[in-house]
Amino acid sequence: MDRRLFVALALAAVTAAAGGSVAMARTSPSIRLPEPRLEGRVSVERALKARRSVRAFQTAPLTLGEISQLLWAAQGVTGSAGHRTAPSAGALYPLTLYLAVGKVSGLQPGVYRYDPADHSLVRTGEGDRRALVGAAAGQDWLEQAAAIVVISANPTRTTARYGARGQRYVHIEAGHAAENLSLQAAALGLGVTDVGTFDDAKVKRVMGLAAAEAPVLLLPIGRPRS
Repeated sequence: MDRRLFVALALAAVTAAAGGSVAMARTSPSIRLPEPRLEGRVSVERALKARRSVRAFQTAPLTLGEISQLLWAAQGVTGSAGHRTAPSAGALYPLTLYLAVGKVSGLQPGVYRYDPADHSLVRTGEGDRRALVGAAAGQDWLEQAAAIVVISANPTRTTARYGARGQRYVHIEAGHAAENLSLQAAALGLGVTDVGTFDDAKVKRVMGLAAAEAPVLLLPIGRPRS
């Protein structure tokens, strides 16, 4: 049996015995993503110039390779010490990325959690959850996106060390991750927009976030419609 799957199953058994509600998510085998490219055809400067907020998308799906590159840009591991593409106060990394998949080649519609250490996805929920429009003040264009990245945070990871000011550090970190993803999207010819207007409780319920997690940003992604 694959070692990661064995560990996941063991964790699920412990969680279930403790009365936890996430046992099913922990039993989902991980989906290894394609290795991220470390060199591209678009310079940082060109990506900066090209970056725009996009709210109209084609119906074409994204590829698994594009998803891999986007998630790595936001929170990928870049060193043996576990450091990531986005800076984190005290290297505490309170952020977790979730992906609400609608149209991604090679992925069934559902909710997936990004595991930076393995550069993999773990399915945590079934069905198309892009209808976050109901939690985002009626912004119905979100449903056009092929996928939506939800940046969530467990602030106590940071505030336990830095006190109340740690909340600010968490938001700064989320901004770094979102901008990394946005620049990578521009380099890939994709469109994305930061969405901060939403009902926290509804997003948590739709995405199945843990009690300690708080949604910080929604990032709908797709191929821009001209």
